Amino acid sequence: MNERSVEYSTFVIERNYNASPERVFSAWSDPSAKARWYPKADEFDFRVGGREINRGGPPNGLIYTFDACYQEIVQDSRIVYTYTLDQGETRMSVSVTTVEIKQLGNGTQLIYTEQGAFFDGHDKPEQREHGTKFMLDKLGLELQNE
Repeated sequence: MNERSVEYSTFVIERNYNASPERVFSAWSDPSAKARWYPKADEFDFRVGGREINRGGPPNGLIYTFDACYQEIVQDSRIVYTYTLDQGETRMSVSVTTVEIKQLGNGTQLIYTEQGAFFDGHDKPEQREHGTKFMLDKLGLELQNE
C-alpha cells in the first residue's frame, strides 16, 4: 500500500500591470479574454457558485482536470475560488485562491494568494507556484498586447 501524505502551503504572487483594474478583471471574467492567456475552459460560468473546468494534457498522456467553483466575486476588485486538480483519476490537490485587483497609479496591482493541500507527493507547492507565475506573466503579455 502506498504511503499517504498531505503537504500544506500558502504562496503569494504580486504582479503590477500597465492596465486598468477593469481590464485586468475582464481578463479573468470574460471567457474569450481568459482563453488568450490561460487554457481554454471546457465549462466557464463566471458567477458566485459557477464553475470553470479545464481538461488537457500531453498527447497520449493522462488528462489533467482543473475544476473550480467561484466563491466570491467583487467587480473589478476580487475573485475567490476553490479548485481541485486531478491527474487522471488521482486527486493531486485542493486549493483556495484569492485574486485581489487594486488600482496602482495608472495601472493595477494583482495579488494572487493560493492556500493548498497537496496530496501524496503527486504535486509540489513549488511546482504550482512556478506554473502560476508563468500564467500571470502570460496575462501581463496579453494585457500589453491589447
